[in-house]
Amino acid sequence: MDLSELVRWQWEGYPRNHQLRANLWLHLVMVPLFLAGNVVLVAGIVRLSWRLALVGILATFVAIALQGRGHKREPNAPEPFTGAGNALSRIFLEQWVTFPRYVLSGGWLHALRSAPR
Repeated sequence: MDLSELVRWQWEGYPRNHQLRANLWLHLVMVPLFLAGNVVLVAGIVRLSWRLALVGILATFVAIALQGRGHKREPNAPEPFTGAGNALSRIFLEQWVTFPRYVLSGGWLHALRSAPR
């Protein structure tokens, strides 16, 4: 699957895999943590600061781990990863493209309002 197909596939399945209020709120907090972690990691590498890089790695992994727990509670879990490359591409695409697009398009708010209490 090339990048454009992956973007389309992830976007089409996104509402189905993000229905629970707790998971929606979790993503709203953890995606920015993931993005900040990525930026801090790159800054740490550029500045040759292993401490800064370690903080970035830690933030990134905490964000992924907590989102993974949120996904396990969803009625429709995301499709399993087919390998390391698939996992990395799907995770980075969700964090940097799909979730921000979901929020900006109004999809996140619609899902929140539609979610069972």
